Amino acid sequence: MMTFLRSMAGRVFLILLVGIVVSASLTLWLAFGERQRTITQFRDLHAVERAEELIVALDAMPAAGRQPFLTIANRFGLRLQVVDGPQPEATAPSRFALALGERMGKDYRIVSLAEAADCPPPPGRQPPEHDFGPAKSMRAVCQAIGITLRDGSLMRMILLPPRSPPPMPMLRPDFLSYFVLFLASIAFLAYIVTRMTMQPLKQLAQAADDLGRDINRPPLPEHGTSEIRRATAAFNAMQARIRQHIGQRTQMLAAITHDLQTPLTRLRLRLEKVSNEELRDKLVGDLSAMQLMVREGLDLARSMDSTEPLQPLDLDSLLDSVCSDACDAGQNVTLDGKSALSVMARPTALRRCLTNLIDNAVKYGNHAHVTVQRDSSSQRSQGSGARIRIRDGGPGIPADQLAKVFEPFYRIETSRSRDTGGTGLGLTIARNIAEQHGGSLALANHPGGGLEVTLNLPQSSRTVR
Repeated sequence: MMTFLRSMAGRVFLILLVGIVVSASLTLWLAFGERQRTITQFRDLHAVERAEELIVALDAMPAAGRQPFLTIANRFGLRLQVVDGPQPEATAPSRFALALGERMGKDYRIVSLAEAADCPPPPGRQPPEHDFGPAKSMRAVCQAIGITLRDGSLMRMILLPPRSPPPMPMLRPDFLSYFVLFLASIAFLAYIVTRMTMQPLKQLAQAADDLGRDINRPPLPEHGTSEIRRATAAFNAMQARIRQHIGQRTQMLAAITHDLQTPLTRLRLRLEKVSNEELRDKLVGDLSAMQLMVREGLDLARSMDSTEPLQPLDLDSLLDSVCSDACDAGQNVTLDGKSALSVMARPTALRRCLTNLIDNAVKYGNHAHVTVQRDSSSQRSQGSGARIRIRDGGPGIPADQLAKVFEPFYRIETSRSRDTGGTGLGLTIARNIAEQHGGSLALANHPGGGLEVTLNLPQSSRTVR
């Protein structure tokens, strides 16, 4: 889960999901607030209209018949009482008193009364602080209103606070099921959008990874949105330019090598006629070194060329063949372990890589001990792979130069001198070939002495039985 959230797709998915949920929640909150304001305004208007109707009805009745009428009409938050004696002290008019006075006209005197001791909030009502937002009801508190009818009769109206508003949607029992369904639909929509957005990027990333192993891979199909088509076209054009540059470089090195071989061969034949034996041997040695550098320069160019097709290859059989050839050539090489794996490889290139590593071990460490095993590291996204270790018996390499020896023509004079015939290209060629196969090459000084080279190769889709 954490790996998914760290990825671009996971972050886009999370942003979409959270953004939509927050937007929907804000919309729900605003809609509920508007609903509460509408209900409050309707209740206030209804209370004013009902009060008006009661007052008009009372004014039309004779004084003797008003009390029985009030016994029946005192419901729904309004209580009318006949005032015997002087009207209680008036105070600043409330919003309800002002609204009722505007509707009743000048024939009636409507005032707010300071005294409202007999109007406690009845059960089922809520205090005013629970009213929603800015839409405070004009009946938010219990209040008393004094009314003078046209015949001079005094009435007192007790206005009770409204009942509790309907509960918010999230307090309903069925809200949880609706909310889960809403989240599921939003998550599905966010996943679809994320997949549509990230899939082209994943294809470009995979194509870039494949390009490092096979420069001649087919170009990407140009489809999708205009931006994706432009990116795909730019990637295909970049691949074509890289392929052209590599081809031109390989052809140039091959031509130079071919053209140099003829004069070098003539020069060797002429050196054989030199009468001074000591001078002749020195010149022939220098000439041999030049020919070796020319050949390995061409091998370096070929190590970055991926025209050879990939095919499933039994790694154990290849290692056994390379080690057997080395032993037949008089080299001290031993092989231990089995990987039982098939790797996608270019046979000729991978054989050259292993041969270079074994030759280096024998040349600079007197012997090569090769071990192979299956590598089931969790860091490999394609499953298990193969790990090949080649250890020699030499003095090793200083820690600060372990990375430098991969540079072309770099040699450590104390252990890699020209007397051994080295040109400083063997490890560079081997690393290029390893990277073309999606693998890696690393050097380390073994605690028991000697240099250990580790070659990691990914597994193909088939396992050897």
